[in-house]
Amino acid sequence: FETACVRFDEDLFEPERYELYEAPRYQFEPDRREFFRLLGGGIVVCLMVNEALAQEEGQPTRGRRAGGSTPQELGAWLHIDEAGQVTVYTGKVEVGQNIRTSLAQAVAEELRAPLDSIRLVMADTELTPFDSGTSGSRTTPGMAPQLRKVAATTRELLVDLAAEQFGAPRGSLAVADGKVSDSATGRSLGFGELAKGKTLTKTVASNAAVTPPADWKVAGTSAPKVDGRAIVTGKHQYASDIKRPGLLFGKILRPIGLNASLVSADLEEAQAMSDVIVVRDGDFIGVAAPTQRRAERAIAAIKAEWKTSAQPSDAQLFDELTKSQSGGQGFSGRSNHTQGSIESGLAAADHKLSATYKISYIAHAPLEPRAAVAEWTDGKLTVWTGTQRPFGVKGDLARALGVPPERVRVIVPDTGSGYGGKHSGEAAIEAARLAKAAGKPVKLVWTREEEFTWAYFRPAGVIELTSGVRGDGKLTAWEFHNYNSGASSIRTLYDVPNQRIAFHSARSPLRQGSYRALASTANTFARESHMDDLAHAVGKDPLEFRLNNLKDPRLRAVLEAAAAQFGWGTAKLAADHGCGIAGGSDKGSYVATCAEVAVDRAQGKLRVVRLVTAFECGAIVNPDHLKNQVEGAVVMGLGGALFEAIRFEDDKILNARFSRYRVPRFSDAPVLETVLLDRKDLPSAGAGETPIVAVAPAIGNAIFRAVGVRLVTLPMAPNGLTL
Repeated sequence: FETACVRFDEDLFEPERYELYEAPRYQFEPDRREFFRLLGGGIVVCLMVNEALAQEEGQPTRGRRAGGSTPQELGAWLHIDEAGQVTVYTGKVEVGQNIRTSLAQAVAEELRAPLDSIRLVMADTELTPFDSGTSGSRTTPGMAPQLRKVAATTRELLVDLAAEQFGAPRGSLAVADGKVSDSATGRSLGFGELAKGKTLTKTVASNAAVTPPADWKVAGTSAPKVDGRAIVTGKHQYASDIKRPGLLFGKILRPIGLNASLVSADLEEAQAMSDVIVVRDGDFIGVAAPTQRRAERAIAAIKAEWKTSAQPSDAQLFDELTKSQSGGQGFSGRSNHTQGSIESGLAAADHKLSATYKISYIAHAPLEPRAAVAEWTDGKLTVWTGTQRPFGVKGDLARALGVPPERVRVIVPDTGSGYGGKHSGEAAIEAARLAKAAGKPVKLVWTREEEFTWAYFRPAGVIELTSGVRGDGKLTAWEFHNYNSGASSIRTLYDVPNQRIAFHSARSPLRQGSYRALASTANTFARESHMDDLAHAVGKDPLEFRLNNLKDPRLRAVLEAAAAQFGWGTAKLAADHGCGIAGGSDKGSYVATCAEVAVDRAQGKLRVVRLVTAFECGAIVNPDHLKNQVEGAVVMGLGGALFEAIRFEDDKILNARFSRYRVPRFSDAPVLETVLLDRKDLPSAGAGETPIVAVAPAIGNAIFRAVGVRLVTLPMAPNGLTL
């Protein structure tokens, strides 16, 4: 029952991005008898997986250990109690992408059980199997198939038990609606009755038979959100809602600048405040108090002196990224690609085009800022926090607090969005340090200003692109250099005989990390903007130009579907309106977006009127929730395309609040139309990231067609449209 687990080694992952576990295996913290006692009897199915490395695109695989594969994910556990309740354990995290429902659908499908009988226990490091994290759109293509195998094996085990009790051949038994029935006698037994009094385990084989998408009955349908009522009534709890007996509220003393260092601190006034506990450990200074307001007053009473250093401003950013790239520590991995000869390709071109595209830092701006509640009991630490990497944060806590990992438990309540911004556990560590000193549970919730300032950002970048095209519209050369923003989806999807593509790391002035779709948005913006300019250079329709240089059938399908829904080539646009199209692929799925914009030239105002998105991610698990994912990504992409950007100067973030950091509002929302392509012949891919990537270039292309101006910097219109 002690299942082999992932071993992360420095030759496999970027150490600054991933947790390094030294132990060759991870053992369940409760012993076997205690584990079964907690479950209360019934059937337990354990899945052991030996899978190829599943990594976020853009992160390099530096190699595997010699002589063996790299185990990557421990599957999941399934338990059926005597009442027929099915409990599924997974280390994945619910951050609003609705995997709690889609994973429950996968289990219900294979188990032939009602959806409302499935309950998921998620992201509890003491109860769920190890998981490397909820990122890279890996839940649907990775975890769902594993849970399908678990449920399918459980179903067959239940049939075996029923056959034994009925004294009937397996062939006469059928499973439906949480029961096993004998067609010959009409007898049936519920799952709970079959599980009663039994403690059985079974290892799930990798070849367990699962239902093909064409035969899905529960999966593939628009099942309602399983906890929707609790969310809309406010009953649902997030990390910031957790309450513990004797709870105190924490605050941390923050530096006056991003790179400021502490010179001195006078704690006397804060220490004199009643019921306030002041904690200092080196440069870490925090307080814990009975109320949030009192904690804020105590922090304000601390007199600190800081040493600051000169740092670049956002006005200097793009020059800094290109000139500092040699030897810099960039965000992404090695994705250099050379094919043919750029020199020959340019020589064969009738038109040559060069352009530079710039991408600003942007913030994740989650609805729920970082939050944690920490509690110490008999030397054991329990932390409730919102994170996408519960086991990674567990390791961070163990190291920061100097306790063995088996004495740390991380529980992740459903989290108020992440977008790749909650891989780290700063708030958890801060709350744990305060709670240890206070001897009581401590809740720490970052303010919006703290979230904007001390969390990490989507990487900024510079992309330099040179291309060649013949007069007949055939591409001949494509040279693409990305500085700092990343290598995700850096390769062109179009057919170009001569290519040179490279990612260059750089020294980033600001802390940076994962963001929805990683660098795919930046690379797609540059590529699809450039494709429109090439089409313009040879007098071709942008859609026609793309299709004539395209062999990928999946990208062709979404481009054609979006164009058909939009009425490309036939729609009549008003004066000062323009339309644009763009396509892309990431994480195994494909997207195309058509945009219509309206421009008020006199006032420099821009309005996105309509966005049509065609999306294909293999077999669709839940159509309504997939549409919700697509539309959420599209609206999020609207912000990065038009006005979101982090402004910084003199070592400070200048727009660290929503009143200064512009996100999409209801008044910005265009008409959204979504076309879903259901490919039941393809495995399901994740849908949380790819739909965002084509929004910016589609809008930029529409602006170009409306006013004849090419905008090459994201955001394109932070202060309106300057013509």
